[in-house]
Amino acid sequence: MTARKIHEMNIILAVDGSEHSEAAAKLLRDLPLPRESTITILAVLVPRNASDHARLEKALADSKEILKGIKPSVKTELLTGYPAEQISEYAARQVPDLIVLGAKGRRATLGILLGGVVQQIVEYADDPVLVVRAPYEGIRRILLVTDGSVHSQRALRYLGHFPIPDLTELHVMHVLPPTPSPALIARSWPAGSESMAPMPSYETEEILARQAEEEERHGNALLAETVNMLGDYGIEAKSVLLRGDAATEIIDYTKQNQINLIVAGSRGLSQMRRLLLGSLSRKLVHYAGCSVLIVKGENHDMV
Repeated sequence: MTARKIHEMNIILAVDGSEHSEAAAKLLRDLPLPRESTITILAVLVPRNASDHARLEKALADSKEILKGIKPSVKTELLTGYPAEQISEYAARQVPDLIVLGAKGRRATLGILLGGVVQQIVEYADDPVLVVRAPYEGIRRILLVTDGSVHSQRALRYLGHFPIPDLTELHVMHVLPPTPSPALIARSWPAGSESMAPMPSYETEEILARQAEEEERHGNALLAETVNMLGDYGIEAKSVLLRGDAATEIIDYTKQNQINLIVAGSRGLSQMRRLLLGSLSRKLVHYAGCSVLIVKGENHDMV
């Protein structure tokens, strides 16, 4: 197994004093970051909410206290403006290796799954974004999701040099598409077709079985290749092959196996600046009950 090489990182931690931003600071504290890394703790004061100044100063101080004693240098900055805009512009100037935010802010509506500011940062930032959910219980199990795309490969390379805590289990998952039933195929056969008769059910089942076998062969090969590549980075991993709706299977697996962090790739910024995340990445950020790291941006392979 190759010895791990962890790169120094320039990290932005956005805080607002919520339990989720506190969890984000605690997660960063537990990462074995190289000494040369830097962490900038940001808070943003909305002009019309001037009374929040003392609270945000306290949030910065509390987060810095949580990070007290770690190797990287830590600094704080209080900006003025609208949070999503200010954090995005700051990140555009600094080009961080990682943006870290709590999943929900102090003013989140009861029952909301993801704060509005976080949604905007995740969608529009050009950099990898780590969304942390409270309560924070450490990082013991990480799930890397792969579909073999260039975005998944980028996430793999990023994770290869990511500061994973010792004794953390890494699971690698690929989800095969649901297998259509013969009945569904029969229902989709063109009505009134006289030139072709519907295929007999036994032939349909045979075709579906061969298709499923080929998909499983391809899925297992992809997982084996991914596990081998992680091994080249000095990371041991176990593979998981499932079939069904990808988001549902991943989220169910996360709950059943007490996954603390999901890592997934995303295509990132589009020329149209809309629908920036793939639908799977968006669902994971919104509905997974754990923290989620979305890797995007071609400048963040950390190789």
